Amino acid sequence: MTFVWPVRVYWEDTDAGGVVYYANYLKFMERARSEWLRAFGVEQDVLRDETGVVFVVRRVEIDYLSPARFNEQLGVSVVLHEAGRASLSVRQELMHGSTRLAEAVVTLACVDAIRFKPVKIPEPILQALAPAT
Repeated sequence: MTFVWPVRVYWEDTDAGGVVYYANYLKFMERARSEWLRAFGVEQDVLRDETGVVFVVRRVEIDYLSPARFNEQLGVSVVLHEAGRASLSVRQELMHGSTRLAEAVVTLACVDAIRFKPVKIPEPILQALAPAT
């Protein structure tokens, strides 16, 4: 199941030429992942407060294919790629219409919110994500 989150490009996202600064693609993808989890009923602050765990980015592999520009309406997709015992891997694409601007594979680790050591993903989250596999 593909989740898509809309993003508008603002001046603050761009360089002097009106092109989105490369690191902001990662910010757009982060927002989409947060909304993706929310769509599955996972509120990250509640997860931290109730279970003592958080998801952190462990690895990002990204290809920049075409520039995003000021005032464009983009779509950022998230698809679950793999679910392990203590990590998730998602595929993400940043699109402007039918043009793919960037694609990435992002690995998220589930860690103890205080010690930042890997822990098992809570079973309710794995169950919520199960239809996405």
